[in-house]
Amino acid sequence: MSDNKKKWGDRKDGIWLKDIPAMNRIMPTLMPNRADNEAYINIDIDVRPLNAYLEKVNAGITEDKYTFFHLISAALGKAFVLRPRMNRFIVGNKMYQKKNITVAFTVKKRFSDHAEEALAFFEYDPKETLSSYHEKIMKVIHSTKSYEEKDTSTGAMDIITKLPQFLITGIVKAVLWLDKHGWAPEFLIGSDPNHASIFLTNLGSIGLPGGYHHLVNWGTNSCFIVVGKKYMKADYDKEGNVDIHEVIPVGITLDERIADGYYYSGTAALVQELLEHPELLEMPADTPVEYAIRR
Repeated sequence: MSDNKKKWGDRKDGIWLKDIPAMNRIMPTLMPNRADNEAYINIDIDVRPLNAYLEKVNAGITEDKYTFFHLISAALGKAFVLRPRMNRFIVGNKMYQKKNITVAFTVKKRFSDHAEEALAFFEYDPKETLSSYHEKIMKVIHSTKSYEEKDTSTGAMDIITKLPQFLITGIVKAVLWLDKHGWAPEFLIGSDPNHASIFLTNLGSIGLPGGYHHLVNWGTNSCFIVVGKKYMKADYDKEGNVDIHEVIPVGITLDERIADGYYYSGTAALVQELLEHPELLEMPADTPVEYAIRR
């Protein structure tokens, strides 16, 4: 998946892509800010095959059950393995291929207004299976919900915010400059979701509908995904027959400079194929899957 031999121009987290189409080389210079280059895709995931699969896989399990969020995030990770152009980012007017696929999301320690949030950040392996991914994600969730442990980014922010405002401003400017060159220290960005391949938020878990979320110019994240709460949707076949069923909305905000619309369409089709046949997630993530763009 990654070439660990660093060449001139590479960063510690990415390989500088020099042999790319002219448009991809020019666009970052013409439009240098990630937040100015957002493309938004919304897909609705049919809940019925997921319900059937979860009933089967959770049989006999009393705790740490598989959930919709586990299946959706695992499918996204597999899509990034099979569609590597999704795992790119642009910093300093240059395009890079990330060396690893990483997944991040925030975890509410308790469902209350005053409860703290923690950051979950971990690597998605090219050989990941649904079982290994579930074990990994539950371990991370349990760890981040512990009041005794803090992720590195939150710990660093807690220290910095105790300083006077003029020092905070100076430190932030210095870190932004370091990050632009790939030199930001690990203790500051090691678990920062804005440096992840896939930044997820599960709004459905707190009863909110899906929708759009912006990208940010800080970090290297090119893909922000919002999973909303289930709702009833009416679909129609070619004959006009109505099919009313539950769906989960998934909103995907992308940096349009890292690939083209056709590539994004193929990625969305792959994710839908995986979630219509979730047993495909049981195979190693780099196992090819047949799918077609839906017209």
